[in-house]
Amino acid sequence: MKIGVLGAGAVGCYYGAMLARAGHEVLLVGRPQHVDAVRRDGLLLQTQAAREYVPMRASVDIGELRGSALVLFCVKSTDTVPAGAQLAPVLDAQALVLCLQNGVDNAPRLQALLPCVAAPAIVYVAAGMAGPGHVRHHGRGDLVVGPAPGGAQFAGLFEAAGVPVRVSDALEGELWGKLVINCAYNALSAIARLPYGRLVQGEGVPDLMQAVVQECMAVAQAEGVQVPGDILHEVRAIAGSMAGQHSSTGQDLARGKRTEIDHLNGYVARRGAALGVPTPVNRTLQVVVKLLEAPPSG
Repeated sequence: MKIGVLGAGAVGCYYGAMLARAGHEVLLVGRPQHVDAVRRDGLLLQTQAAREYVPMRASVDIGELRGSALVLFCVKSTDTVPAGAQLAPVLDAQALVLCLQNGVDNAPRLQALLPCVAAPAIVYVAAGMAGPGHVRHHGRGDLVVGPAPGGAQFAGLFEAAGVPVRVSDALEGELWGKLVINCAYNALSAIARLPYGRLVQGEGVPDLMQAVVQECMAVAQAEGVQVPGDILHEVRAIAGSMAGQHSSTGQDLARGKRTEIDHLNGYVARRGAALGVPTPVNRTLQVVVKLLEAPPSG
């Protein structure tokens, strides 16, 4: 199958590499330095067990995604609309765009721009870019998709490539569950510059994370969204299953890049304000990360 990856960061590179290893024709679309490295050597996939160069195509031109049956949409939430506008004239109505992004509103924003189905997916993978053309996988790698339209039809493709996939009938609630986890970890990991396992050992951190979760759940309830399972237990479990992971927010700050904080804690704060639900902890975390993004001049 011809598969495209738009946004060749850690998430896109990991799943792109897994699909390429399974024999699919994968094209990564990303930044020039990264593209040059992949063209020269292949993509270096480093896991806890092995290092492997995976041959695949790479380009800086979105136009080369034309003819793709599946596109993994892995750009930052801040870039969803401009990237979607560039992608729209390239794809036909039979393609599927799978949104492997943080946040809960990317697929609807993207769907408004595309001629084909844009389906949300939930990503649980600990990975980071160790350099141009080099993705390092730290743990997990599973996906959650909805039953229709689109997502479930490719579940078998991922499973055959060694990527566990679960099809959920309650994807909106599970998207919010992932948002809660991101809100609990991303900003704090970025501010402290610590991986999850060490972060939770900090004095007062578990209580602070619990306060974040409670605010998020209050907003979800006001939205009419039911988050399945014991979300506080799931939040606490992440520190074990992804102990060595630094948040994507922290990775962005380390590279001097704009973060997705406005689509994480900031999204909860905005929706809370609109619904009359107080979210002082989420709002504070958003403000602090924004200060670290661009400290005031003078």
